[in-house]
Amino acid sequence: MKKLALIVIVLILKASHSFAQTGSIGGTVKNSKAEPLTGASVQLLHLPDSAQAAAQMADGNGAYLFKNLKNGAYVIKVSLMGFATQCSNHINYTGAAIAVPLITLTEQSKALNAVTVTSTVPQLEQKSDRLVVNVEKMITTGDNALEVLKKAPGIKLDKDDNILYHNNGGVNVMIDGRMTYMSSAEISNYLKTLPGNAISKIELMANPPANFDAAGTAGVINIIMKRNKLQGFNGTATANTGYGTYGKLSGGLNLNYNVGKISVFTRNNGGYSNSYNKLNLGRQIGAELYNQENYWHPISNYVNYTAGADYFASKRSTLGIMFRGGASPQNADVTSNSVTLNSAGQQTGSVAMTKPQYTNTHTYALNLNYAFAIDSLGQKLSFDGDYIRSNSVSNEEFSNVYYNGAGNRIGDTIKLRNNTPANYNIRSLKVDYVWPFAKTWRFETGWKSSWVSSDNNARFDSLKTQGWVNDNRRSNHFLYNENINAGYLTLNKTLGKKWEFKAGLRTEQTISKGNSITTAQVTNRNYWRLFPSVFATYKINANNQLNASYTERISRPGYGNLNPFTFYSDPYTAIQGNPNLQPSFSKSFGFNYTYKSFQVLSLSYRRVNNSVTTVITQNDQTKESIAIYQNLGNTSNLSISTGGSFNIVKWWNVTVNLDGSYDKVMAASQNLNYNSSRFSWSGSTDQTFTLPKSFRVQLSAMYYSPSISGLARTLSGSQIDAAINKTFMNKKATISFKVRDVFFGNRYRSVLQYNNINTTWQNEWESRRFSLGFTYQFGNMKLKTARERNSGAASEMNRM
Repeated sequence: MKKLALIVIVLILKASHSFAQTGSIGGTVKNSKAEPLTGASVQLLHLPDSAQAAAQMADGNGAYLFKNLKNGAYVIKVSLMGFATQCSNHINYTGAAIAVPLITLTEQSKALNAVTVTSTVPQLEQKSDRLVVNVEKMITTGDNALEVLKKAPGIKLDKDDNILYHNNGGVNVMIDGRMTYMSSAEISNYLKTLPGNAISKIELMANPPANFDAAGTAGVINIIMKRNKLQGFNGTATANTGYGTYGKLSGGLNLNYNVGKISVFTRNNGGYSNSYNKLNLGRQIGAELYNQENYWHPISNYVNYTAGADYFASKRSTLGIMFRGGASPQNADVTSNSVTLNSAGQQTGSVAMTKPQYTNTHTYALNLNYAFAIDSLGQKLSFDGDYIRSNSVSNEEFSNVYYNGAGNRIGDTIKLRNNTPANYNIRSLKVDYVWPFAKTWRFETGWKSSWVSSDNNARFDSLKTQGWVNDNRRSNHFLYNENINAGYLTLNKTLGKKWEFKAGLRTEQTISKGNSITTAQVTNRNYWRLFPSVFATYKINANNQLNASYTERISRPGYGNLNPFTFYSDPYTAIQGNPNLQPSFSKSFGFNYTYKSFQVLSLSYRRVNNSVTTVITQNDQTKESIAIYQNLGNTSNLSISTGGSFNIVKWWNVTVNLDGSYDKVMAASQNLNYNSSRFSWSGSTDQTFTLPKSFRVQLSAMYYSPSISGLARTLSGSQIDAAINKTFMNKKATISFKVRDVFFGNRYRSVLQYNNINTTWQNEWESRRFSLGFTYQFGNMKLKTARERNSGAASEMNRM
């Protein structure tokens, strides 16, 4: 990628100087100690308009050289962070080589220190529609970006390091205002490859404003990277190895290169993981007890790569392109052993299943962007076009052997196989306009249209005496097409230095068609809905802020959930889609009180109508349990939380989060009115100790109480982690050792009881893991990163 970028840059420069003369302008840059200033930004400015003719970085000897120049008057301008900018005398270039006298930059560390000391930016800022965490006010040495994000109020990580925001998964994660187009696992792996001190701010939006998609209730996280105007090259390399029950490896390389008006970046990471998951399932069916143990042993590989470039055509116009791709092949051994016991506890039968499994997903995403600053007061117009394609395949072979109560085999082995290719295509176009006016007002409007098509062809075959025969009961070909059109208006008003108000209205139209070719079932939908949002913030003083909000949102069913196909994971357990699923709608109220770097109180209430969950139907004769996606009646959640960071002493930093929640489910399921409610709570803390010689020790603990989730009651769990790291090589390198779930206490356990259903789950995984990691930063670490952009297809990606 670096070589390609350099070739493109050279071609552009040659094209723009096609009438240049021979000769050159060159010289060296040093500090007051006569030491070369490697990486200094050297600009060649044309006189008299001071337009930039060329730019480059000083090399290892502090030297620079400009060639192929037009005749004219020039000046050399040199800058470097921590030094005062210097310019050469005027240069009259007529085609002959010119040696510029030595340019010496003087340090201005005292002035920079003064700026740092007098800064009054708080660690937490409550804006009208978001909570801003100023990471530059935190201690992040040795942490990666995921570890820094975990310290933000309301943020947690699940067993696989997926991001949870207010205990909800599926949160949209943006980097520099641009959606990442990554799954939960991919974004977590990517953030592990970024150093924490490269982050400037984290914006948390539990209730996003109208200029964001109305889809989803998990919220939006925007990670803003540090930026400045220096030119040059930098990068970060990471390597990690780990071991739980099996071994793991991962690594990443992130590069940024800025020269002249062009900024190029690439982000790459990949890994290998050998893991397991064990599920113990108990069912009471009539007078019989049915026990099952499923074991899943996946060996996974993954690779993700992103490459992009921005061309700053002028001070007002910017063109950008970004391409992202990835693949995640996985081979897994799956086994299931099921035993049936009578009321006396005697075994009456059993079945053993083996299922070799191969899955792979390839995803490609292309984004084109144009931004135009209409004036210097903040009025701007931006356009985004996105195209995403995802291809996945799943191949499985089932072998089922049945036994009687005495352990003798019954009949022949039953063999099945399936091949399930799935393809998704997403296209979206988006335009946004911002107009600040009358000093205290800000108006925003925009439009977005997206088109989604999916093709899922699940084919099951049974092995008969005549060979493999298609099993129509388990096969299904499903096509889905969807078009969403949305428009929005927002108005923002500030009153003095204390009050800020923001109101928005978004409308979304959904047109969809689901076609089950196998069953000849076609479902068409065409509906639209208004989504209002209101925000208010009162700044009591520099340390105390109050915020209130109200939003309405929609959650559309996942594309796969609409597929009526019944997928069997073993002979007695299956999950089935529902083409009649309707979207669910939510109304949310929020109130926050923030003091300095601590969110003292966060109070929220959310009511969801028509919420979607899986409802289990059980056939007592065949012993089959099928989970079907259905719309429940209403669910509501009242939550209260507090959290933030503070120092007990200078070398001891504490981050705490405490959440309390009252959940209520009111549903009509299988002719039964189901009502359940429960109070639950969870808490977590990170204790960070900064020790001499650049050592840091971190202890983390987490606990969650029993709660309800849909129609199930979940039991409690806990986890304790420990880590130590050391930085060296002028803080460019960090090595760390971590232990996750030291006491092996994190499990998922739940109970489901209604109608004829009486089922218990206990799920365990490789939660206790040891890991050793290394991070190294190189090049000019004071460079700007990719600019802020807002693409338009993230909500569609999350539903694949």
